[in-house]
Amino acid sequence: MGLKWTDVQDIAIELAEQHPEQDPTQLRFTELRAWVLALEEFDDDPNHSGERVLEAIQQAWIDEVD
Repeated sequence: MGLKWTDVQDIAIELAEQHPEQDPTQLRFTELRAWVLALEEFDDDPNHSGERVLEAIQQAWIDEVD
């Protein structure tokens, strides 16, 4: 079973591992969304993302690298 938009922490971990050079505080939501959709394990409706979900993923990623 793949990652869903609600798997905020797991998505953040995957992004941190795949993009270790990226500062998540400097990432635009359009880029963040594209990177989530590009995750091999991601398996959810692309249209179900919203600003709140992307904010949560970004914050979890920030917490992950701190």
